[in-house]
Amino acid sequence: MQQVKIFKSVDTELEDLEKQINRFIRKNNVRVLSISGNHSASVDTGTGPMNTFSGGDVTVIMLFEIESPSR
Repeated sequence: MQQVKIFKSVDTELEDLEKQINRFIRKNNVRVLSISGNHSASVDTGTGPMNTFSGGDVTVIMLFEIESPSR
């Protein structure tokens, strides 16, 4: 049975996102069919030279397959 899992994070936490995805794969013993992602740039909301930037959003969509439950 094919299913979809969506992961969301920010680009300043990519290492944690990668660990979360790998943990999901191992824990659920899934067969990954495809992974795609999108990165949206951070929005500059401050003014002047001392403004701060927030991380951009990162979305990862995984298509995976699991065995159908036995009936």
